[in-house]
Amino acid sequence: MSADIKIYIADLAAYNAGKLHGVWVDATLDLNEIQEEIDSLLKCSPEENSEEVAIHDYEGFEGVEISEYEGLSSVQQKALFIEEHGTLGAAVLANFHGDFEYAETSMEEHYQGEYKSLEDYARELTEQTSEIPKHLECYIDYERMGRDMEMGGDVFTIETAHDEIHIFWNH
Repeated sequence: MSADIKIYIADLAAYNAGKLHGVWVDATLDLNEIQEEIDSLLKCSPEENSEEVAIHDYEGFEGVEISEYEGLSSVQQKALFIEEHGTLGAAVLANFHGDFEYAETSMEEHYQGEYKSLEDYARELTEQTSEIPKHLECYIDYERMGRDMEMGGDVFTIETAHDEIHIFWNH
């Protein structure tokens, strides 16, 4: 997947002179390797004394925003997170507006799993933590319990497909 998570580094001196000069770089590479790609780009610049670059495009970040002048360390960190956790990781990162620490904590400590609905999660949680008498089972409204958990702020959800809801405890 890493070859699909990339950034387009543009040579700003060339860009300001009306020339397109840049390179697509795998954002999951080691930071030194990314810097080597940038150094090589600048060395081959059509403009003299080219020193500055910017990120003019990116792919594979699945909705996570990358700013034009974002630090390479931050870009690589996000790319590696998405590479490790896939679409769900990207959605969690986007949910926290690119805040890597919150996204990482959510994935590692608060993730409860994938369910078809909040109702299914409420049912499983209740059945695992409570002994429900048979004569009361039909009176429990799991749909409402799930909705109340989300509305009350106990959990948040990320939907990645139809009938594919990921549940997280709020921190």
